[in-house]
Amino acid sequence: MQKLSENPFIILASKSPRRKYLLKQAGLSFTVIPSSVDENSIPISQPEIYVKTLAEAKANDISKKYPESWVIGADTIVLIDSIILGKPFSRSEARVMLKRLSGQIHQVLTGYSICCMVRNRFFSETIITEVLFKNLTDDEIEWYINTEEPFDKAGAYAIQGLGTFIVKSIKGSYTNVVGLPICEVMEFLIKEGVMGLNRTFKD
Repeated sequence: MQKLSENPFIILASKSPRRKYLLKQAGLSFTVIPSSVDENSIPISQPEIYVKTLAEAKANDISKKYPESWVIGADTIVLIDSIILGKPFSRSEARVMLKRLSGQIHQVLTGYSICCMVRNRFFSETIITEVLFKNLTDDEIEWYINTEEPFDKAGAYAIQGLGTFIVKSIKGSYTNVVGLPICEVMEFLIKEGVMGLNRTFKD
């Protein structure tokens, strides 16, 4: 079998532990340098464009400081009935979000951006995954809120955590729901020659 070669010149412009975990699981060597972009400064537009614009802003922010590096920026939102669900900041907000999602299909949109300024390479894309929730009882919602997992999560749930019991099915990329479409990110890095498949696993 083969393993992706390491490259120390890749930066993840996000403090998300979920994105960090996904990239590590994919065998990528990288440095985490979170962007300081004020997300509230980005005007809300069409969801697909909005989430990609946020990712581009984060990647460009770090790329200006490290122009020779390949920088990855990303942002994830939950969309239902054309309404964007962000991160809940209170129990009541989390409760409203989970009740809205209960028994319904919603979309998870992750915009990602990869750039290297000295090479004049800039790429961004939005990946969409459909997610179906089970019908949640009031007791299940209250239990989940009490775990505190819904907080700091778009849509008030984490598919990779305790929230796995909420999700009945998905259509599309699983890692996209977690926070980063790994297949697409890795395909781009390989295509650009940032990384290769020239090393083997060792026992």
